[in-house]
Amino acid sequence: MKVDVYEKVWMGIAAVLIVVFLGAIIIAAGAQAIHPPSHQETINPEEVYDSEEFGSTGVEIQEDGSARVTMVTEMFFFDPDEVVVPVGKPVTFRITSPDVIHGILVAGTNANAMVIPGYVTEFTITFPKAGEYLMMCHEYCGTLHHEMQGLVIVEEEDA
Repeated sequence: MKVDVYEKVWMGIAAVLIVVFLGAIIIAAGAQAIHPPSHQETINPEEVYDSEEFGSTGVEIQEDGSARVTMVTEMFFFDPDEVVVPVGKPVTFRITSPDVIHGILVAGTNANAMVIPGYVTEFTITFPKAGEYLMMCHEYCGTLHHEMQGLVIVEEEDA
């Protein structure tokens, strides 16, 4: 079987591109220490509910008016599934999972994060207007994934 010269050239180009792409991935992962998205805080997934922070979930209003939401995602619910936060103030979400990978998406905002067992996911968002925002899981987590949703209620400070 004869291989045409042009075929050999294209096979060579394809092989070089594969080597270049793999090299770029390896160099980026090694040199830039690429890790799962987070600030690299870890937690033992088997001890989530026994931990001081995630043993009692909910919203804590800080002295400056900002809020801190401590949350656990678990098949097939958010704990808590309803949070009330102030409008126009920074809201920091701290989330973990004891079972599988979940996601959190707050509809109508740029709040969108993965929640990986063994890690604490943290992000901060400021809600510019009062209202109710649907919170949902965007990573398939099992047969009742479509039922995994909650609510973020953003209220005026005097409410």
